[in-house]
Amino acid sequence: MDFISKDIQDYSARHTTVAGKLLEKIDRETNLNVLRPRMLSGHVQGRILSMVSHMIRPKTILEIGTYTGYSALCMAEGLADKGKLFTIDINEELEPIVNRYFQESDYSDQLQYMIGDALDLIPSLNETFDLVFIDADKVNYYNYYQLVIDKMAQGGFIIADNILWSGKVISKPKPNDKDTKALIEFNKKVHEDPRVENVLMAVRDGLMILRVL
Repeated sequence: MDFISKDIQDYSARHTTVAGKLLEKIDRETNLNVLRPRMLSGHVQGRILSMVSHMIRPKTILEIGTYTGYSALCMAEGLADKGKLFTIDINEELEPIVNRYFQESDYSDQLQYMIGDALDLIPSLNETFDLVFIDADKVNYYNYYQLVIDKMAQGGFIIADNILWSGKVISKPKPNDKDTKALIEFNKKVHEDPRVENVLMAVRDGLMILRVL
């Protein structure tokens, strides 16, 4: 995903507010101990998620794809008083790590961590969401979008990560490259969806930000 100049990335990071000590700890331990640490949102993207959350002060957040909990804690920083963040992940092996980080945070009472298939769990959530972050298996991005769009508050935001997919979305995908095909399809469909307006930000691996009309 490092198709943006490393010097530019480093400059952006140096001119972005430092994250809290717990987030720095999660970043460090994930990179040292967890498989595929590039899945972590990281400093600049994490501060973007925090900034968006602070701007809209969501009462209810849904995250699809918890990984080690970094992005969830970034978004939790902007939760409204008594707000709630639901985060779903299918990888039960990371559950003890995530639970430990969540318990160390200032938001432990506001976080509901769910293990299972998001395609099954999302329909069971009787909530209206102000902010949704999609960062899970790419082949189901549009399926997740379809499940959450009718649960969104008017003016709510959906953010999808890895939308540029290391720049592969501008090339013809290989026949067996299901992830790239799915992201190209997702980008096209949400861009043409009259229910939302969108901006694709070339930050890190690409963030698609959608505002529900």
